[in-house]
Amino acid sequence: MKTLKDFEKDLSKCSKCGQCQIACPIYKLTHNECTVSRGKFMMLHGVTQGELKFSKKINSYLDMCLKCGKCSQYCPAGIDVIEIFNHAKHDYMKNTLSGKIINFLQSRLIFSNIINIGKLLFNPKRNIISDNQSEKKLKLMYFKGCVNQIIPNTDKYLKKIFNNSDIEVLTPDFDCCGLPFLSEGNLERFEQTAKYNIEKLNCNYDYIVTDCASCEDTLLSYNKYFKCNISADKLLNWGDIIASKNIKFKFDKPLKVTFHKPCHLHNDFFFEHIINNCSNIEYIKMDDYDECCGLAGSFTIKNRKLSKELSKNKALNIQKTNADYVITSCPACILGLKQGLKMIKNKKTKVISLLEFLSKAEIENSK
Repeated sequence: MKTLKDFEKDLSKCSKCGQCQIACPIYKLTHNECTVSRGKFMMLHGVTQGELKFSKKINSYLDMCLKCGKCSQYCPAGIDVIEIFNHAKHDYMKNTLSGKIINFLQSRLIFSNIINIGKLLFNPKRNIISDNQSEKKLKLMYFKGCVNQIIPNTDKYLKKIFNNSDIEVLTPDFDCCGLPFLSEGNLERFEQTAKYNIEKLNCNYDYIVTDCASCEDTLLSYNKYFKCNISADKLLNWGDIIASKNIKFKFDKPLKVTFHKPCHLHNDFFFEHIINNCSNIEYIKMDDYDECCGLAGSFTIKNRKLSKELSKNKALNIQKTNADYVITSCPACILGLKQGLKMIKNKKTKVISLLEFLSKAEIENSK
């Protein structure tokens, strides 16, 4: 397993050009150099050179990161910022009491049992599309993610949307994608859950499909850490499948909608295609539609003030559209969007997942 020391060359590649300042949502709020990638790189480089002690303060700046990856997209040197931060976090946490406590709480014994208890309480239904799979043509491996494992509403939405369609949905007993472990520097637990999920994918399928952008991004990150058969062209969002099927949706009354693009969603080309197939729907694109909703997992707990400020800014952009619904494709973003709309006392706009929204329509054509 790599350590922070292994990324010395990458840290040295940073030219301090400041492009990450343009991209970073946290820097835009704080204007604090320590919150942006190049500032963190200078501190981490000092750690690797023995000039700085890896202190609680440096760790707090690592936590002051949304892990959205926008800085990497803007970086002229192509540095994988998040991978460096994850390994740095691991180096710090492995020798602290708080790290040992978090590792215990994230162990398979504790974490998986919490998910299993939730599944039992909500009694999830596994049969999504059809009992007769023999005539199906497209094999889709559905990676539900932790939220949809516990609260399986997506099952009934998918069953309505894809009724009588030519797809077969496979639902292996996947573990968590591993993002909570990765974010806390618990690389051992991340490796355990990733290898478990990779093993589950050792079968015949056409695509892996998810409706959680964070799960999608984490599954794609497996290739950075292990050899696996997950590639970007094999991993799709349910929106991609719906768009490819050219399904028509008829809503019984005129509605205005806007869309929030989660930070971890690799593309949203499907959305406008789907909306164009919806009658009685007017789409208004909000300002900064792809800016963070403010939740970002444990970030919202460790940086409450910043989380609320991001959510509020997002909610104000939503309010400008006067939309009836703000649609997204990430369960965590739903919570972040609701947080912001509650802060500005907007009771008109409802936050909804793409699948739930489409399930409200009459399906005119599903082939």
